[in-house]
Amino acid sequence: MEDFEFRSVQDKKLEKGSALIAMSGGVDSSVAAALIQKKGYNCVGCTMRLYENDMVGLDLLGTCCSIEDTKDARAVCDRLGIDYNIYHYEAEFKNKVIEPFVCSYERGETPNPCIRCNKYLKFDSLYKRALELGCDYIVTGHYARIEERDGHFYLLKAKDLNKDQSYVLYDLSEEQLRHTLFPLGEFTKPEVRGIAEEYGFVTSHKSESQDICFVPDGDYAGMIKRYREKEYPKGDFVDKEGNVLGKHDGIINYTIGQRRGLGIPADRRLYVTKLDVENNKVILADNEDLFKRELVIREFHWITGDMPAEDFRCSAKIRYKHKEQPATVSLLDGGKARVVFDEPQRAATAGQSCVLYDGDIVLGGGIIDSVGDN
Repeated sequence: MEDFEFRSVQDKKLEKGSALIAMSGGVDSSVAAALIQKKGYNCVGCTMRLYENDMVGLDLLGTCCSIEDTKDARAVCDRLGIDYNIYHYEAEFKNKVIEPFVCSYERGETPNPCIRCNKYLKFDSLYKRALELGCDYIVTGHYARIEERDGHFYLLKAKDLNKDQSYVLYDLSEEQLRHTLFPLGEFTKPEVRGIAEEYGFVTSHKSESQDICFVPDGDYAGMIKRYREKEYPKGDFVDKEGNVLGKHDGIINYTIGQRRGLGIPADRRLYVTKLDVENNKVILADNEDLFKRELVIREFHWITGDMPAEDFRCSAKIRYKHKEQPATVSLLDGGKARVVFDEPQRAATAGQSCVLYDGDIVLGGGIIDSVGDN
């Protein structure tokens, strides 16, 4: 087998120890386990069972909890000769991820549940399990990097920017980073698949899911209605002046920037620009009305804990696929911060996270609470 170099910067400063590998049954976590074992760590593989079908109204198992996935994860562990376990976190996942997800949509927001899952499940509940097992580190297949500099641990973008997942990890603490390993941070996806092929893993050509694990069909509104066991009332589509344009199918069906599926006859393209939950109205306007410079974020998190005392410059991104843009950040009372972009950004959406960067370093971020005028 080719001697693949393990290139994670963080590993150079860490002594060998034991590691609990979070394994989804996909190619990334499979290769992460192989690379960590190759470096001499004592490894244990595990799959987190996060929900049951009846929790989210599914007829079939979702992507991260399927029987096929657990079989694939176990097969990889068998090939590596390491122990494998399945751990149940259904109650924690319901309380910390699914319930906030549903509540966020009911407030007219568009949440990112993967961020909460990472913070509360993978790097909190699972790390506590790792401690019980006597493990020193949590290992995942995320494409990101960790570096230690002057006694601090920093989260960095992956070298493969097409796969970079640092955005969904911004809410981790420095202490969590201290006990985490991201072995894929220096690799590209084709390199990872190549390593999986060399090891003969059953996951080497497995396709990736692009959907949220507990909404595998992408129908978020349907999942919410099944979860709440209720229908959401229809209401009015209105323009900026309050003129009624038609009827909407329930406010949870819409998100900022949406154009398709409105069913409104018009002489131009209309977009969802605001959700008025109190009055059950969806405001439609032109594309230029989606561009805003200023927003406020809540639950502001600074990874190293040493928040700046004054306004500071950085770059910021307002969704996973958004390219970060230069901005000025001011801290506010109540765990909030104001982010003012140099140029207006399109479709900043409450419930999504605004993540702050200094070059490759992730500084922190927060959840978009409100969006200001141009």
